[in-house]
Amino acid sequence: MIRTFTTLVAKEIIGFFRAWGLVAVVLYAFTLDIYIAGKGIELQAKNVSVGFVDETGGGISTKILDRLHMPQFKPPVPFNSQKALYRAIRNREIMVGLIFDQDFEKSFDATGRAQLNVLLDATAAAQGYQALQYLQNILIDFSDITFPVALKIHKLFNPNSTTGWFMSLAEMLSMTTLLGVILTAAVFVREKEQGTWDMMLLMPVDPKLIILAKSFSQVLILTIGVFIATGIILFGAFGVPMNGSFFAFMLLSFLYAFTSAGIGLFVAAVSKSMMEVAQLAILIMMPLIFLSGAWTPIHAMAPWLQKLSLISPLRYYIEGSESIFFRGTAWVDLWPYFAGVTLLGALVYLYGFRKIGRLF
Repeated sequence: MIRTFTTLVAKEIIGFFRAWGLVAVVLYAFTLDIYIAGKGIELQAKNVSVGFVDETGGGISTKILDRLHMPQFKPPVPFNSQKALYRAIRNREIMVGLIFDQDFEKSFDATGRAQLNVLLDATAAAQGYQALQYLQNILIDFSDITFPVALKIHKLFNPNSTTGWFMSLAEMLSMTTLLGVILTAAVFVREKEQGTWDMMLLMPVDPKLIILAKSFSQVLILTIGVFIATGIILFGAFGVPMNGSFFAFMLLSFLYAFTSAGIGLFVAAVSKSMMEVAQLAILIMMPLIFLSGAWTPIHAMAPWLQKLSLISPLRYYIEGSESIFFRGTAWVDLWPYFAGVTLLGALVYLYGFRKIGRLF
């Protein structure tokens, strides 16, 4: 039985490498896609376009504008009127507009206080909010306000607030889910499309062994893909730190791959073509990602969504991986993530296994 199992696994792996299109998709997902997500998605204020109308003709407004510099802000662009500034914001030429009215410098010189009107394009909510925070800090520093409490910030786990670390890791884990579903479903659906399904049924091999071997081969491919992506992209391109056990991360990834494979078995059972596989994979993936905390923190969700996220295996995979990479969590403290991935993975895999098994 072991020899038959290894032969079937080797057959599926060889078949995967012969499908050049599928190999190209996997290589793209585990390399270029992760790199683009890490480099292309920026949550911090960067290259924010600023326009201003200065009706004071004084030096205070100039000193404030001089503090808006790269990389957070582009050089401020002057406008002749508030109407022109508002039009530029409507046309998405400017994100932040500053209006220094005629009484700005007089009020500041007389009372030490003045009002600065800010027009903010809030359609880019994340960057707009960050830009507003930068601007407030600049004004506080410029006003030389002394607070009775000294605020000393210690940034833990990500001292430079590097967005690429989190985005590249989250994208890799999400791609592991998507590819696990598609690859596992593909090995069965291709048999249907190529007309070899009936031949597979006539093989003198236990159908359960066939299902296990086919799905296990894709688990191995996923695990190897995670290993390559971690080394080349996360460590090589982004310099993501590994403060915990690398073996713990790979073991967690191996266990999670069975969860994705279980979903893939279900998709394969109800799909007749690769087109249906792709459609169902996206349909299943989106709720998993939304509930995982990859795009929105769990604590920022509605209470009922927070409870619903407990049934998302991707949540435990992401939280466990972040704990290993950034927090350096010890093995003994990783048990909630291993338990969540293993329990939910076993349920999902067994359900998919039984679902596809009815076709044999």
